[in-house]
Amino acid sequence: QVQLVESGGGLVQPGGSLRLSCAASGRTFSIYDMGWYRQAPGKQRELVAGISSSGSTNYADSVKGRFTMSRDNAANTVYLQMNNLKPEDTAVYYCNAALGRVRVVGVTDFWGQGTQVTVSS
Repeated sequence: QVQLVESGGGLVQPGGSLRLSCAASGRTFSIYDMGWYRQAPGKQRELVAGISSSGSTNYADSVKGRFTMSRDNAANTVYLQMNNLKPEDTAVYYCNAALGRVRVVGVTDFWGQGTQVTVSS
């Protein structure tokens, strides 16, 4: 089992930056992929960024060039550096960890509690 604790969300003005952190505990040695998702009111939850155990990353088109995901395996922590934030980035951001290619929530797929990011003047 994996537990995920997120931090770093808050209120920021357009053009500002935030850095989200997600610390994993438990069966961390079995984590295969990790990702950041976000969900705005009335919208589907979407993948923002993902990172594999090898360090390869992928990003949603809407955040490419602005967001950077990184992984500190020794600390069992992933980060999402968010630069040049826009109002449309406002959402609850969730950390996700997968223990394999097949996802079963609570068994091989785990979620953090979510952290609010609000981009507004």
